[in-house]
Order: sequence, then structure tokens, then C-alpha cells
Amino acid sequence: MHPLFHSLFVDYCTYFNGNQDYFECHEVLEEYWKECAPGDKNHPLVGYVQLATGMYHWRRNNKNGARKILKKALNNFSKNESSPFFAFIDYAKLYRDCENCIASIEKDMPFQPIKLSITNKELSTIVNEKIKELPILSTEYLLHKHMLRDRSDILKARDEKIRRRG
Repeated sequence: MHPLFHSLFVDYCTYFNGNQDYFECHEVLEEYWKECAPGDKNHPLVGYVQLATGMYHWRRNNKNGARKILKKALNNFSKNESSPFFAFIDYAKLYRDCENCIASIEKDMPFQPIKLSITNKELSTIVNEKIKELPILSTEYLLHKHMLRDRSDILKARDEKIRRRG
């Protein structure tokens, strides 16, 4: 199976192009990255995660954070252009779109979503079918999704780490 047909990458594309749930994009692709290249901060999946994170920040009007993380995504993309993780994505368009987002942010323009241009018909069909199943989410929900999640496991792990050090 080609790595872009992995269910978590399909989910990333679905959320990104569908309801623009960039927080969920980050969640599913981080899981995939940890599965195939844990710790490799230069892996192309990290660039995709950074792209979603940058879009999330821009939508929330955190333009400084968005600009910084989108520049990291652009840098990652430039290092990985020949990666199979770009095989079915229009790399040139993705790169231009990322550059344009950064330029728009620097001109203090409002958030403008982009779409991943999927060049493989089969992958595109799968993503478009899954988009039809997505719920419609309010902008308010999408803006504050990071604050709505259950963080009890994260907090418990942090407290345990502190306890072991102390």
C-alpha cells in the first residue's frame, strides 16, 4: 500500500479539505508520524502537521504563531520534495499555497483556507467520499477545539514525570 493511502493520511486530507478541522488534522497525522517515523522531526508528515497547525493558528488570528509554523512547514516541504509523501499531492501548488498564506499573514490579511490538490484519482475519490460523511462544525467550535479536549491523560503523565524527578 502506498503511504498516502494509509487511513490516517486519508483522514488528514478529509479534515483538511472537508470541514477544515485543522486541529483534527494535527491529531491524526501526528499519530501516523509516530507510527512510521517517531522522533524524525524532518519527516514530511511533520511538514503536513505544521501546515495544519499554521492554518489553525491563522484562523484563530494568532498571525505570528501561524507565520512561524508555516515557514517551518515550507522548510520541511523544500527538504522533502522527492518524498513519496508528496507523490499524489500537487507539490508545486502546495508549496505556492503555503508561500501565499505566509505572504497574506505578513500583509495582515484575514484567514483564507486552502485545499490540498490530490492528483491521484483513487485517493481523491476516497477523500471526497469521506468528506460527505463529515459533520458540519461551527466556526466557534473550530476556533476553540484545543480547549475542549479531554487533557486528563496529558496532565496525569506530566504530573507523573514531575513526581519521578522530585
